[in-house]
Amino acid sequence: MRPESGAAKAVALGLTEAEYDGIVDRLEREPNQVELAMFSLMWSEHCAYKHSKKLLRTLPTEGPRLVLGPGENAGAVDVGDGWSVAFKVESHNHPSAVEPFQGAATGVGGILRDVFAIGARPIAVLDSLRFGEPTSERSRYLLDHAVAGIGHYGNSIGVATVGGEVYFEAPYEQNCLVNAMCVGLVRTEALIRSAAAGVGNQLVLFGASTGRDGIGGASVLASAELGEADDDKRPTVQIGDPFEEKKLLECSLELLDRGLLVALQDLGAAGLTSSSSEMASKGGVGLEIDVRKVPLREPGMAPFEIMVSESQERMLCVCEPANVEAVLEVCARWEVGGTVIGEITDTRRMVIRDGGEVVGDMPVEALVDDCPLYDLEPARPAAPLYAAPAVTLAAADADDPSAALLALLGSPNIASRRALFEQYDALVGSRTVRRPETADAAVLLMPHGSAIAVSIDGSGRRVAADPYRGAVEAVLECAANLACVGAEPLGLTNCLNFGNPEKPHIAWQLTEAVRGLGDACRALDVPVVGGNVSLYNEGGGGPIYPTPVVGMVGELPDPLHAGRTGFAREGDAIAVAGPLRPSLAASELAKLRGDALPDALAEIDVAAVRAAHGAIRDAVRAGRLSSAHDVAEGGVLVAVAECCLAGDLGALLELGDDAGDLVTRLFGEGAGGFVVSGPADALRALADRVPVEVIGRVEGGSLRVTLDGEDRVALELARLRAAHGALAELFA
Repeated sequence: MRPESGAAKAVALGLTEAEYDGIVDRLEREPNQVELAMFSLMWSEHCAYKHSKKLLRTLPTEGPRLVLGPGENAGAVDVGDGWSVAFKVESHNHPSAVEPFQGAATGVGGILRDVFAIGARPIAVLDSLRFGEPTSERSRYLLDHAVAGIGHYGNSIGVATVGGEVYFEAPYEQNCLVNAMCVGLVRTEALIRSAAAGVGNQLVLFGASTGRDGIGGASVLASAELGEADDDKRPTVQIGDPFEEKKLLECSLELLDRGLLVALQDLGAAGLTSSSSEMASKGGVGLEIDVRKVPLREPGMAPFEIMVSESQERMLCVCEPANVEAVLEVCARWEVGGTVIGEITDTRRMVIRDGGEVVGDMPVEALVDDCPLYDLEPARPAAPLYAAPAVTLAAADADDPSAALLALLGSPNIASRRALFEQYDALVGSRTVRRPETADAAVLLMPHGSAIAVSIDGSGRRVAADPYRGAVEAVLECAANLACVGAEPLGLTNCLNFGNPEKPHIAWQLTEAVRGLGDACRALDVPVVGGNVSLYNEGGGGPIYPTPVVGMVGELPDPLHAGRTGFAREGDAIAVAGPLRPSLAASELAKLRGDALPDALAEIDVAAVRAAHGAIRDAVRAGRLSSAHDVAEGGVLVAVAECCLAGDLGALLELGDDAGDLVTRLFGEGAGGFVVSGPADALRALADRVPVEVIGRVEGGSLRVTLDGEDRVALELARLRAAHGALAELFA
């Protein structure tokens, strides 16, 4: 008879009683301590995707430039001349909410390992951050320490941090989001997969020694809601060391370059348990591991602790017996401590030994592939989920274009991030052509003379208003950013940050958002190459805004023609191009006015938006436009102001005598709009392919907006710059 304590222990580790019964059925006996610990992690949401896998299967994953799709540590696309670009975005939300410095730092370390685990050299990092309002002391603390952690890891390891985003909204007060994206470069023939193969081949663990840090992170932190006493969870957060990771990176790439490895896998969530069992599952083999051979940082660690530790900077590889000595020699030279800990078998079982004693014996399929998958029960919420934001802009000022523009430029979601991103090294590696605030996407040189562009985007507030259209907008904005530098999108990665999917209203948000992502990707012919799901992002304050973060990689043939945000030449015409239909619903101005979220966003003509992307991209590539900037938060006038500040040139906008709803026209938001500048004939040529409205010209040292000849806005650049720098002290 099953002891009652077995199920109780399973529930304490995050499993349900029914899942525990399923484990007993698959083992045909009660699991022991090692087996229960391993099952609790492999059957957690973080490892098994048990509430999201069915949805993720609906996303498009095929494309003409796809080289490596979902299922590996990172995806990859072909960028020509035998080169591929690998990339992935991943979350470290709950660790960052509990211990922001190490949580963010190890988030960067983990995504770097995902990229070099497939043989690619990391060349760039981007980050996507969400915090509560900056009026909150807790949010300022989380921001300060998370940014410090990102800078510490990226700067120390020598990988450029080239872009990102940070937004402040009250629903992230208790549950911040820290998503990190890494981009790597690899010769296509050098890509390696993680599937273990070759019975008798050896399993080598190399890198840092194993300690008790990070035990239970995937189940205790990543697969459950946060709550009170979160400080008690600090031991579940890993401790990162970028200098160890640098040695690990170089050692891994040398092992691959010398052809010594059959398979390579990083140790991330669930540590040795997930890395080894997933390698066995992908290869259709079994593994035997002796935990007594694992180098330990702390004495007296129990076998289950060794198997689930999430100590950072470790890799697991498979090599032929004849290559073991050479592998260990390379490890020794890089001082990363390689050790043979097991071998490949044909049993299809995970056998864990402690010296001569078997302490765990499980079918690989039961552990990895046979976790129950759940159908969501989505239901649109009958009442608003989120409180209206606090009023920070009086109604009279909201109707005054000058006052509204200054308020928007200084608002937390639009103000300059310069003081933040200057804490990161954006140039190390000498590939960076366009850095933050100079263009809508980062641009990086490729070895064969072309370039890639990278962007990361997402608006939780707009997805909260309309999960389907908000997710479509996130994809379109990312593609628009690439178009502004002249790049064509090749592939997309995503991180789906949502609340508890077992609640019908969260399930509805998740289902609708994934539907939107899929439809937008299909409309753009952009495959999803991989990503990450972060659920249970809620605590006592309720769920976060549903936040699908989208990272996209594109290519442009000539880096010399990479587009810029800033106005470049006095006398250039300024136009709004594209099928923009501005609306104040869920806009930044609506937030400042304290407006509640609407029930839905406006419909989007995705085909027309795609056509606009193509027209802008071609004009930028041809060098016909002096600048291009997509219309996003704050609408057209904020975009124009940002172009002025980036180029240090003013603008005169003449809106004629019938501007309609002037506030909506200037500050409304929506997909498909661009502010462009250039010679008048270039804008006329652009109008052959996309709607173009010439609204003014680059002129002087101020931003003026006239209506029927009367100034409605007249602000010196110095005043705009002062407003735009409102958060410098916060970011310093």
